[in-house]
Amino acid sequence: MKISYEGKTVIVTGAAGGLGKAMSRLFAECGAKVAVCDIAGGEAITEEINNAGGTAKYYRFDIRDREQIEKAFAGIKNDFGSIDVLVNNAGINGGPEERKTVEFYSDGLWDKIISIDLDGVYKCSKAAIPYMQNGGAILNISSVVGVVPLRNQCGFAAAKAGVVNLTKAMAIEMAPKKIRVNCICPGTIGIAVTNTLWTDDSAMKGLLAHIPLGRQAVPDEIAAPTVFVCSDYASYMTGAVITVDGGWTAGGYARNF
Repeated sequence: MKISYEGKTVIVTGAAGGLGKAMSRLFAECGAKVAVCDIAGGEAITEEINNAGGTAKYYRFDIRDREQIEKAFAGIKNDFGSIDVLVNNAGINGGPEERKTVEFYSDGLWDKIISIDLDGVYKCSKAAIPYMQNGGAILNISSVVGVVPLRNQCGFAAAKAGVVNLTKAMAIEMAPKKIRVNCICPGTIGIAVTNTLWTDDSAMKGLLAHIPLGRQAVPDEIAAPTVFVCSDYASYMTGAVITVDGGWTAGGYARNF
C-alpha cells in the first residue's frame, strides 16, 4: 500500500512545532503541496521540504484572527489551486507554574487556550470548507486529555474535549459535502513543548509507568496515522476519535497526573 497525495494541497496549522513539522514533512514525502501555517517559525520546515524536492510555502497568521485566517486560505487556494486537506494541529497549554485547580485557574490562561485550541479549529475549518467543493478531509488534533482529563489543567481539558465533540458535529454536517472530519488524540510526545510540562523527573517517571508501552511517542508515530486518516484509504472513516497514546487511556490512568 502506498499513500499518495499527488496533486493535493494540505494545510497544517501549528506547523513550526515538533509534531507539525513531522506531519508537514510526511505529507510532502507523499507528494502533497504543503501549506505550512504558524504564527512564527515556519521557515525552517518550509525550506527543508523544498530542498528535499517537495513543495511547501509558509503562511504566517494568528489563528485567533478570523480575517488573517481567511486571507491566508484565499492565498493558499490561489497559490496551489485547491485545498484538499486541513490538519488543525495548532494548540497550546499552560506551563507547570500555571497548573492550578479550577478555583485558582487563571481566567487569562483559560481564554487564551480556548481561543487557540478550540476556537482556532472552528475558525480554520469554517474558512477551509468553502474551498472543498469536491470533497476533502479535515483532521483535528485533540489530546488524550480531551478524553480523560488531567488534574490542574481545566482549560486544556475543556478545549480538547470540545475539539472531540466539534469533530463529531462537523462530521455529521459535512458528510453530504463529501468532507470527512476525524480526530486524533495523541498521548505524551517527546517534543520540546511537551517536555517543558514535565520538568519534574518523578512526575515523568510516574506518567511513563502508567503507559503500557512505557515511553513517549516520537512525532512520526502521530504523523503516520494522520497521513493515513486523511488519505483515500480511509474513505469510509468520518467522525472517528482515535487515541494514539501507547495505551495510556486504556485503563483510565490519565486523570492521575
